[in-house]
Amino acid sequence: MRVGLSFLIRLAVLLALATFLARPEWFASLLRPLTENGAPPVYVQASLLSLTISHLLMVFAATIASTLVAVGLAILVTRESGREFLPLSRSLVNIGQTFPPVAVLALAVPMLGFGTWPTLIALFLYGLLPIFENTLTGLTTLPGPVMEAARGTGMTGWQRLIKVELPLAFPLILGGIRLSIVISLATATIGSTVAARTLGEVIIAGLQSNNLAFILQGGVVVAALAVLIYDTLVFAERLAAQRTGLNRTA
Repeated sequence: MRVGLSFLIRLAVLLALATFLARPEWFASLLRPLTENGAPPVYVQASLLSLTISHLLMVFAATIASTLVAVGLAILVTRESGREFLPLSRSLVNIGQTFPPVAVLALAVPMLGFGTWPTLIALFLYGLLPIFENTLTGLTTLPGPVMEAARGTGMTGWQRLIKVELPLAFPLILGGIRLSIVISLATATIGSTVAARTLGEVIIAGLQSNNLAFILQGGVVVAALAVLIYDTLVFAERLAAQRTGLNRTA
């Protein structure tokens, strides 16, 4: 019953979000009390749907890049030949957490100009740490008997990695990706300060014009996306953990 109710709530949120993005003018009467001096209640300078798609594409592109680099580094430092690089790898993936995204944007804009690329770099750096740490945990806490059985069957190191280690570590890796996406969804909003097309454009417009309706629109859409994607990936993690037969979720 609780699972069914939870699913219905998520479905209602998804339908409400899709309706709002497709027809924001239908919600104008609800948003109008949040405006002053006859200001428009709905952001019309750009399509909310197109901004949402651009926002998501930017987040997913940065997350894919972060995943490739972070998983690759975790695999490297868990091999016998690469263990000495663990401290260096940790230092590299911590860069994104050490420098605020605004600082990364400020450094990237002079080199790359305004637009999408500075934001992608900031999201890429910010997304490395959770994926790396979860992958590292997944690859270093594998059941000993399973690994011994894999060696006993004559599997090479590469075969064990592809057929045993990564599948067993996948739920934890997915947990790191989930955290990275949720962080990036919120962080991407600041990309609009350097002319990237994200939902931050709506929030910034609201701050500049003292229009609470605009601020609420951008914030609620980002929050709804974060909740829906988070729950979807949690469900995917549970399915992956059930397939491995191990409790390996984060």
